Amino acid sequence: MKTLAALNTQVAEWKGLYEQSDSACELLDLAIIDGDREMLTGILGESEDIRTKLGELEFQLTLSGKYDQRDAILALHAGAGGVDSQDWASMLMRMYIRWSERKGFKSEVLDTSSGEEAGIKSAVIQVSGDYAYGHLKAEKGVHRLVRISPFDNDHARHTSFALAEILPKVEEGVDVQINPDDLRVDVFRAGGHGGQSVQKNSTAVRITHIPTNTVVTCQNERSQHQNREIAMRILTARLVELERQKKEKKMAELKGDHISAEWGNQIRSYVLHPYQMVKDHRTGVETSGTDRVLDGDIDEFITAYLTSQVGR
Repeated sequence: MKTLAALNTQVAEWKGLYEQSDSACELLDLAIIDGDREMLTGILGESEDIRTKLGELEFQLTLSGKYDQRDAILALHAGAGGVDSQDWASMLMRMYIRWSERKGFKSEVLDTSSGEEAGIKSAVIQVSGDYAYGHLKAEKGVHRLVRISPFDNDHARHTSFALAEILPKVEEGVDVQINPDDLRVDVFRAGGHGGQSVQKNSTAVRITHIPTNTVVTCQNERSQHQNREIAMRILTARLVELERQKKEKKMAELKGDHISAEWGNQIRSYVLHPYQMVKDHRTGVETSGTDRVLDGDIDEFITAYLTSQVGR
């Protein structure tokens, strides 16, 4: 019913745009016959409105993947580089949370692993909203930061890396079947920096899917049951993504254009020194508004990438 409602909405939008343009054409003919300049001016404004709506509807066609309308699970991982990369991962985490707010999406931090000095080693965030995964799938890959390190006493320029992993929210038993015998579940005490943040009971959960050697841990919640539920949610999404990647890799290899989204293949660079620029290496889109981008204004990169993938 949810899928049917979404399709009905799309059809209604296209029909409405067709009727609007058809009506504008009729008015244009009358304006030309009558020589009505005021009406012509009004039609010109309406044609711009039609053009804008058409662009928005055409962009929606890029969000037609199997899971595009689902919620998304965003996993961030700091790369090599110690505290600088961990700080960079936390900056990306803030960027995506701010982007979610701009889009009217809801973001929920499911799990985090803090860095020793600053930042995070990893984080898992669920972004909920219509077509959240369809948008965020454009962000998967390695993000590179170049800046003067605030953690270096010599004020040297450092290059840091972080990996964004984008997964669709899926349901066990509906999108994927998991055999309980294929799972190994371990419980342990949640870590922390000491004091009250360290759990005295074994509430953290680690689930290993033995056939694929996929490991998921969760320790954010105080309840072992809650941690297990979240870990299963992430594991289910990862297993579906693994299957999707296998199919995508096979098709891409046949086309001869397969590029891994893992370490070594950066999709975007954020340069804060010696000049300011953010550049997407897949589309060539760049801007000098680094503060704006890091505050969550990344739609121009997402739109450019998704549009470039139409028909591929």
